[in-house]
Amino acid sequence: MNILEELMNERWISKYRERDKYYRIKDEISEIRPFLVEKLGYRIISNSSLVKLEKLPGEALPWMGIREFKDISDYALFCVILMFLEDKEAEEQFVLSQLSEYITGNYPEGEMPWTVFSNRQRLVRVMKFCMKNDLFVMDDGNGDQFAADLETEALYENTGLSRYFTRIFTRDISTNKTVSDFFQSEWLDMNEDRGVIRRQRVYRKLLLSLGLYRENGQDEDFNYVKNYRSVIENDLEQLIDASLQVYKSSAYLILGETGDLGKIFPARNSLSDAVLLLHGEIRCLVEAGELKTGVNERIALPLIKLEDIIRTTRTKYGSGFSKAFREMPDHEFIKTLLEEMEDLDFLRIDPVTEEAEIMPVAGKLSGRYPERYLGQLSEEENSNENQ
Repeated sequence: MNILEELMNERWISKYRERDKYYRIKDEISEIRPFLVEKLGYRIISNSSLVKLEKLPGEALPWMGIREFKDISDYALFCVILMFLEDKEAEEQFVLSQLSEYITGNYPEGEMPWTVFSNRQRLVRVMKFCMKNDLFVMDDGNGDQFAADLETEALYENTGLSRYFTRIFTRDISTNKTVSDFFQSEWLDMNEDRGVIRRQRVYRKLLLSLGLYRENGQDEDFNYVKNYRSVIENDLEQLIDASLQVYKSSAYLILGETGDLGKIFPARNSLSDAVLLLHGEIRCLVEAGELKTGVNERIALPLIKLEDIIRTTRTKYGSGFSKAFREMPDHEFIKTLLEEMEDLDFLRIDPVTEEAEIMPVAGKLSGRYPERYLGQLSEEENSNENQ
């Protein structure tokens, strides 16, 4: 894995956890700094504790966020914990009761009643995320027991890294109301040079999103890719093993055999197999004329219809799934596939209208069982029915 891939894949490289990698990246980061600053517009934090690339997306998508968090209250609780740590010095110790008392007094929706099991469970979940990211470490005790026992105590030590977790804003953001407000404030000083803004947005989309899509006939980002394809390709191929593929209404950065950037699909698991088979079933429906692609090469359909297609896929190929997937209830199987497809941006769902939009990349990544294997599955299904 090269230095760009390591910085893109990790939240940060801390001396606390990865000392050798930390020093190597500090020594080598000057080689890619011009690309990071000019083409991506990214800020690099490099100090005695860590090296961090402040990665910002070219567009905000529903799947972006902290996967461990269940709802918005987890984010609110996490912000209060960051406030608590802000007043602590590096290596300063604190106990769980100190943190819980601080949260009770500062949680934005008023008092946080720890007698409620779901609140204690939420705190344990958020603290696990904090420790996973080295914001603090446990010195003694077991904080996980707090969910079951309100009297649980544990000793922690602040690492000092929490102050680098959130992005540093150069402007007052208190008036920002939407995600787009943050994007506008970031490029406020560059409005006179829209070419730079567009370039940075395009490179960010290619590196951080699964695909870059034409949103309308005059989409300036997609037109930039078409007009400067060779330049973009040359920039990226010098840094990572990848190739740029451009189609009628979409563009993709396809990793080579040695490329290691972000989450790789398909993974070697049954979930990826099920998603590939579902994509294959969708392609068959398109070829048969039962599903239509729009001018943007996307497929729009009611969510309830997509759920029926998932059921059909499971009925057709279910005998070849893992035991866990074979025994999983229908509603849970559908929920699992939909969440995975949304997480990978194969699918976008409007929660208000309950309309689903299958993205063009789903047509590029599909799978099927060999005919010989399908015959074996049919024999097994008939045998099970006879029994």
